[in-house]
Amino acid sequence: MSSHYEKTKAQRSSYPFFLSYRTRWSDNDQYSHVNNSIYYHLFDSVVNAYLLQQCELSSHSAQIGLVVSSHCQFFSPVSFPQVLDLGLRVVKLGTSSVTYEVAVFEQGRDVPAAVGGYTHVFVERASRKSEPMAAALREGLLRLLSVKESLESKL
Repeated sequence: MSSHYEKTKAQRSSYPFFLSYRTRWSDNDQYSHVNNSIYYHLFDSVVNAYLLQQCELSSHSAQIGLVVSSHCQFFSPVSFPQVLDLGLRVVKLGTSSVTYEVAVFEQGRDVPAAVGGYTHVFVERASRKSEPMAAALREGLLRLLSVKESLESKL
């Protein structure tokens, strides 16, 4: 995982896939900013949008991803009625697992308000046993693999 310093320096150009999200009144908490738990909904939305659109996964796929870890660092608050841009990249790609990084940008800003993500382990739907990713899934995730991260993983 990248350091706190690197995440606050993350730029929009570091993320190859984006999904826009219009905040809702109900996303705000009593402190008038988006509640921390909502960020995990955002992460799930951008990851699953990519998997459905680019990796040939569907709600009926034989293979599914289970979240085994998650994290988020918050740098500045966002709130309703802001529009957010959710940037997605892959920072680690294994045989049956992938670690995503999601940056939450206020629309028009280049520095993220939050950076987090999670790790999926892909399993066979019925048995829940891990198995190597399907070819189309792996190919789609390779398109999101950060060049810096892929070089570091080969050292």
